[in-house]
Amino acid sequence: MGVRLTRRRIIGVLVAVILIGGVAGAVALRASKKSSDGPDAKAPPTLEFGAGELASVESKAMPRWLPVSGTMQPVNQATVKAKVSGDVRQVMVRDGDAVQAGQILVRVDTADLDARVLERQGQLQSAKAQLALADKTNAMNQKLLKQNFISQNASDNAESSLEVAKGNLQAAQAQLRVAQNALKDSVATAPLSGIVAKRHVQPGEKVAFDSPLVTVVDLKAMELQALVPSGDIPELRPGMTVDLAVDGFTDRKFTGRIERINPSTEAGTRAILVFVGIPNAEQTLRGGMFATGRIALAAGAPVPTLPATAVRTEAGQSYVWTIQDGKLAKRMVLIGRRDDDGGRVEVKTALPANAPVLAAKFDNLKEGAPALVRAADEPPKKAS
Repeated sequence: MGVRLTRRRIIGVLVAVILIGGVAGAVALRASKKSSDGPDAKAPPTLEFGAGELASVESKAMPRWLPVSGTMQPVNQATVKAKVSGDVRQVMVRDGDAVQAGQILVRVDTADLDARVLERQGQLQSAKAQLALADKTNAMNQKLLKQNFISQNASDNAESSLEVAKGNLQAAQAQLRVAQNALKDSVATAPLSGIVAKRHVQPGEKVAFDSPLVTVVDLKAMELQALVPSGDIPELRPGMTVDLAVDGFTDRKFTGRIERINPSTEAGTRAILVFVGIPNAEQTLRGGMFATGRIALAAGAPVPTLPATAVRTEAGQSYVWTIQDGKLAKRMVLIGRRDDDGGRVEVKTALPANAPVLAAKFDNLKEGAPALVRAADEPPKKAS
């Protein structure tokens, strides 16, 4: 019986302690709340923004640009090929050498060609001799025919032999010219002034007819071949200016013009080749360089815009800060085209009418913070 009374007393004491603790906590919480709501509690400071720090949505016509890109190639280039077969005797140039039109590039061994020319010359001399003999025989037969010493048939045979001799002479002359041309073709010359882009052969190599020998390019005029969607072609025309940036030239811009537009799309695509001519008098641009650029198109209808500095991006989301009902508000927006030259961006999301937008960058802004627009002649207030 005594044990039971002791347990009851212990439980009673614990319950009393818990009740007393709860009452004390409630009293402390109420006191803390009163102290925070009292006249000594400080409200967050009101942010003030001047007119120069704010912007509003303006309707403007945004410039339209068509991006282009591609690899540049020289407009004028040629690969000199062998016109005769034989062993390469001399290669007069190396890669990167400057050459003039008509300059000798490669010589092919002419031993066989020289022998052929001598052979054709001998055949020509033989044809001349045969012609002289046939002419003499025909003249004699004509006299004998008049004296009735030979028949008409014999005279006709002599005259026919004369015609054959004339034909043989002409054939021999033509064969000699062919041999002489082949001898002349053993020397390959530059078809244009420029720079040697590639030497395809070395001395001592055996080359066949039409084998490539040397490639020469003229760098004074370059051309960019760009694929453009067929839907944009109606807005393009020859002569339009193209602003270009070339890899390797970080601070230098180049200007080209549309020279030609292909009449049909490329196979397997819906794109059309546009050829952009680029002057290169200083020969700083080289074949194979990659360039990106843009073509200015006609401006479209006016669209809502904001200064580019007013739009911020965080985690792939674009937003702006506005002032509404005396408080800062963070508004997510969808942006469109950008005008880097004018420093504006198209805003496709409707914003509250007449809501000021922060145009400058501010740090540590919080949504819902008190904010107001300071009048132009009102000095900024000191924080109390």
